Amino acid sequence: MVGATLLWSMAGVVTRHLHRNDGLDLVFWRSSFTAITVLFWLLYKQGAETLWFKLRGATKLLWLSAFFWAVMFTAFMVALSLTTVAQTLVTESMSPLIAAALGWLILRHPLPARTWGAIVLAMIGMGWMIWHNLHAAVNQRQILGLVVAMAVPLAAASNWVSLRRAGSMVSMQPALMIGAALSAAVVVGFATPFAVDSHDLGWLAFLGIFQLAVPGLLAVWAAQRLAPAETGLLGLLEVIFGTGWAWLGAGERPAASTLIGGFLILVALVGNEALGWRQARHQFGKPVSDGDGSGVALPCHRAR
Repeated sequence: MVGATLLWSMAGVVTRHLHRNDGLDLVFWRSSFTAITVLFWLLYKQGAETLWFKLRGATKLLWLSAFFWAVMFTAFMVALSLTTVAQTLVTESMSPLIAAALGWLILRHPLPARTWGAIVLAMIGMGWMIWHNLHAAVNQRQILGLVVAMAVPLAAASNWVSLRRAGSMVSMQPALMIGAALSAAVVVGFATPFAVDSHDLGWLAFLGIFQLAVPGLLAVWAAQRLAPAETGLLGLLEVIFGTGWAWLGAGERPAASTLIGGFLILVALVGNEALGWRQARHQFGKPVSDGDGSGVALPCHRAR
């Protein structure tokens, strides 16, 4: 999940080097390259007959996950074209709180005190940044970008819950391909994709393959084995990575409030994971992967 987050975080800095800043055009090409890449991967791993069989017998959870992926893919790129990288990522960082609430309500995942504490600290950091960034968003374009960006954490949290509910025994990677295809299909009627030059097309291919398809496949695998709250918390690393990339690679220097809030988020992440591994070593004598976010491996998770 950390590797997926690192790859995801490159979107902002790459977008700032594109000649064209039309969000719908960016969505169409990035999502198209993602759908094609995942399709080839699935054909390589499963074969055409097996893939077709799985798509025909797709569960409601798979289609629901595909819908959430489509919302995330579309809203994220549109938001990046309207407001800053830091503001987009900060808004996206609300997903852990939503994921924790949904995981508790729908999956009945008991959350340990350390995870609740990490969520609270991360939300304080996120709230600090949003409060100051909202004051900086003096034009309607940036405010609209924040509103669009809000769709990302809502869809992301719902998607983590859907993937975790499906469990590791159900193949949910086709949802990534379907979601990307849906995203491209929804915007094609409003976009002007052929207005994109070869320079931008090359970068959008890079985003579709290495910034979305590869980390998306990694995230699906991870989300089916981690509690929604843990997935969301690890996803917060994108705020740190993405803001850093935009600063170093595009000169989009974050405000002091963004740096302070990002530091609190990082402390929350490291603290939660460190306490979890320490608890696992104390109870079992070695680190054990957990499935419910409590830091304790339960046999029933292995069986499922």
